[in-house]
Amino acid sequence: MSTANQEESSGSSIAFTATLILLVGTALFGRRILSGWFTADGIRTWATMFVGVTVQAMPFLVLGVLLSAALTAFVPASFFAKALPKNPALAVPVASASGVVLPGCECASVPVSAALMNRGVTPAAAIAFLLSAPAINPVVLTSTAVAFPGQPKVVVARAVTSLAVSMILGWLYLLTGKGMTPPKNRHAHDAGKFDVFRSAMLHDFLHAGGFLVIGAAAAATLNVVVPRTWLDHVAGNLLLSVVILGLLAVLLAICSEADAFVAASLSQFSLTARLAFMVVGPIVDVKLIALQTGTFGPRFAVRFAPATFVVALIASLLVGWWLL
Repeated sequence: MSTANQEESSGSSIAFTATLILLVGTALFGRRILSGWFTADGIRTWATMFVGVTVQAMPFLVLGVLLSAALTAFVPASFFAKALPKNPALAVPVASASGVVLPGCECASVPVSAALMNRGVTPAAAIAFLLSAPAINPVVLTSTAVAFPGQPKVVVARAVTSLAVSMILGWLYLLTGKGMTPPKNRHAHDAGKFDVFRSAMLHDFLHAGGFLVIGAAAAATLNVVVPRTWLDHVAGNLLLSVVILGLLAVLLAICSEADAFVAASLSQFSLTARLAFMVVGPIVDVKLIALQTGTFGPRFAVRFAPATFVVALIASLLVGWWLL
C-alpha cells in the first residue's frame, strides 16, 4: 500500500474513532451536559429536533454517498468530455443540466470536476457541473420534497435557482476566469474500481455524516437558545434573513442530501430565506472553500467563493419573489 493510501486510511480511522466517541459520549452524557444550559422542556425540545432532523436526513445522506462513490469509481471522466458540446458557451448549460441525472455530493464534486478538466473539459463547464451536481440531483430534490411535504414549489424553486446559479457562474468564469491546472485525480490510476468506490464512500460518509450531526445540533440549539423575539425580528426582515441563513449555510457546511431537513426545521424564517440556505450550502461553505483552495489554488477560491455567495443570494431573492 502506498504512503498516500496509508495516510488516507489512517485519517479515515481517526475520523471514524472520533465520530464514534462523540456519538457515544452524547448518548451517555448529553442529558446531563444539556441540563446545565436548558430547562427540562428545553432539553426535550432540543433532543426531539436533533433526533428528528438526523433520523429523517440519514437515509438520503447514505443514498447520496453511495451514488456519489459509484459515480466517482465507475463512470469515466472521458464520458463527460465526449458528451459535452465543443463550444464552451454551450457546454456550460449542458454541464449544469447533467447534474439533474448524475448524483454527486459536494465532497465528491471538486475532485470529479478536477478530473474532468484533466480530460479536456473546459473549466467553465466543469465549474458548472461542480455547482449543479450536488444541488439538483434526484436524491437532493427527493429529500427536499420529503422535508417540505405538500410544497412542490419549494422543490421547483430550489432546482431553478441552483441551475441558474451554476450556469451564471460558469459563464462568468468563461468571460473573466483565468486558466487553471488542477492536480491529478486523488485516486491512484492503478487502484481497482471497487477500492476506489470503498475509499470514496468511506471518505464522503465520514465527512458528510459529521457535518450533518453538527448541522442538526446547531438548528436545534438555534430554536431553543435564541430568544423568539430576536428570531422574529430577523425573520421579519427579508433581506437580513436571507443573508443570515446564507452565512449559516456557509458555516454549517451540511451535506446537500440532508440540508433540506435542517432548513425545514427553521420554521421562523420565510421560504425565501430557507431557499437561500439550501442554495448556498451545496455550492459555497467552509469545507468546499478548503477543498477548492487545495484543488484549484487560493487565488481561485478567493475570487470564486464570494462571487458564488453573492450570485446565490441574489438568485434566491429573485426566484423566491417569483415562485414563493
